[in-house]
Amino acid sequence: MTLTQTTYQDQILASNGFFGPYGGCFVPEVLLPGLSEIADAFEAIKTDETFLAEFRQTLREFSGRPTPLTPLPRLSERLGGAQLFLKNEGLNHTGAHKINHCIGQALLAKRLGKRRIIAETGAGQHGYATAAVCARMGLDCTVYMGRKDYERQRPNVYWMELLGARVVPVEDGTQTLNDAVIAAFKDWVAHPNDTYYLLGSAVGPHPYPAMNTFFQKIVGEEIRRQCLAQAGRLPDVCVACVGGGSNAMGMFFDFLDEESVRLIGVEAGGRGTRSGEHAAKLLQGQAGIFEGYHSYFLQDGDGNIANTHSVSAGLDYCGVSPVLAWLADAGRVEFAVASDAEALEAVQTLARAEGIIPALESAHAFAYAFQLAAELPREAVVAVNASGRGEKDLFITMRHFQEESLIQYAKNLLTI
Repeated sequence: MTLTQTTYQDQILASNGFFGPYGGCFVPEVLLPGLSEIADAFEAIKTDETFLAEFRQTLREFSGRPTPLTPLPRLSERLGGAQLFLKNEGLNHTGAHKINHCIGQALLAKRLGKRRIIAETGAGQHGYATAAVCARMGLDCTVYMGRKDYERQRPNVYWMELLGARVVPVEDGTQTLNDAVIAAFKDWVAHPNDTYYLLGSAVGPHPYPAMNTFFQKIVGEEIRRQCLAQAGRLPDVCVACVGGGSNAMGMFFDFLDEESVRLIGVEAGGRGTRSGEHAAKLLQGQAGIFEGYHSYFLQDGDGNIANTHSVSAGLDYCGVSPVLAWLADAGRVEFAVASDAEALEAVQTLARAEGIIPALESAHAFAYAFQLAAELPREAVVAVNASGRGEKDLFITMRHFQEESLIQYAKNLLTI
């Protein structure tokens, strides 16, 4: 199937698991029946109006959709270029876009009769959303989280546990998101019959990349309607951060077949270009197979998975969605990087200019968008996906902006 035969959107939703050479389902045999069951159920619900009505109703009544498209007039004026708009996914219940696919997958799990849910999380937003949805639907919930992320995202750990989830800190490897994914897969291999793995991004084996894109595409659908109503036109550019790819695909999907709209994914440039100092998979990774799918991964000279780094736990992952890998090769989505320092500066800039504190993940997209907007004409429209809000990053950002206050705060806690 070539690009001239059908649209990007059609190819993604009709995919049998491959997007060009990427994707697939490379997993232990014990998981194949479960994945096949999920794939069949996903195929059925895509056109099942009863399921889709319940999904949309839950998004409205539990998550709080639609989220606003917020103009950023002070920043736009300061930069002297394009009109900036912010899609505020942080106003979803639990504070990020993750709840969109958590609701969809949890409803699918219930349809399949699965009562035990497992998940992985990095920044904690996917775990938090999974825990909230499981509490809402009466499902048992276990969340795997790398020990490093468990410590640096402690507020989200608390929220997950308060919601009744069991949060398991993973001590293996670099103790980050990649290791949490591996731990969740090990659990699923040990409990294939009664467990549903609620995977947190548009990655992994078929059908997860297309399925999470399907549940996230509500973001771009809303941006289309809102931008037409508020700016009188579609955006000229859509910018989103890229870790695994769920928020980027959610934003980009509805515009994939609009050639006039540039789509730009911003990866984690970390603190340098050497191996282990960043998480820029599409710009510096190599094609390979890992964790059940074929895509771009950060690898060492022997093809082993390399260490990653990002100030944002949600971007600190070794691989990227096979859908984005395909779109990158096709030239439909462009990619850039923003460093730790640039992301931190963007947090402060957006907070002081517009009163909005973004998640560190989203701050990477803003860091690049600010540079881009300054170079574009004033009539141009740039939409940025604020995939989450910044409260979860309290202890990271405070360490950079008010380290002495953080130390004193920690000392005071010990005396309470």
